[in-house]
Amino acid sequence: MKKIFFVWMWIFMLPVFAADVTPDQLARETTDKIVALLKTNKNAYVKDNSKLYAMVDEHVLPHFDFRAMSRTVLGRNWREASEEQRARFTTEFRNLLVRTYATALLKYNDEKIVYLPFKLTPDDRTALVKSEVRRSDGPPIAINYSFYNTSNGWKVYDISVEGASLVTTYQSTYASRMQKEGLDGLIKTLAQENKAPTPKPIPGAAKVDSVK
Repeated sequence: MKKIFFVWMWIFMLPVFAADVTPDQLARETTDKIVALLKTNKNAYVKDNSKLYAMVDEHVLPHFDFRAMSRTVLGRNWREASEEQRARFTTEFRNLLVRTYATALLKYNDEKIVYLPFKLTPDDRTALVKSEVRRSDGPPIAINYSFYNTSNGWKVYDISVEGASLVTTYQSTYASRMQKEGLDGLIKTLAQENKAPTPKPIPGAAKVDSVK
């Protein structure tokens, strides 16, 4: 489980985007900043999770397009959903990922992240930032971030771990759940899970945990 937690910690260590800085540069700079904050304030974060969530809100969340991620996760169910259902699902899905990240962050133990060579041309509307988590007890874990460029700067719309897409994984998981309980039922279940003391296991986490 430790491997799973720190993988998710690295997933969300992403930057304050600016038009004149490439996504990989921003990822490097923000990783350093988050690690420094964690080392300085970890005891405070452990005692008061609201401080941890505030840090995540300030440094991470504005730069993920959770609505785009939610739209892809729901697929055709998004097209058939009302705007109120879309908003509710996006909120609960965002909360799920935040809770998962916060749990991972508190498991940090000086793992190292390395960013691989990056290419970007002025006309590119999308970009892929490739990275590896270097750990002492196993081979590197590949984590790739998919970005797209908007009028508000670069936004993350998907992440893959060892080749497994976060969005695709949740899409498959939730599709089967919606067949049983419908979209409203899924949203209700997510809301209940988000109130639990600890987050639910990540779909496909066993794949990451099995990397030796």
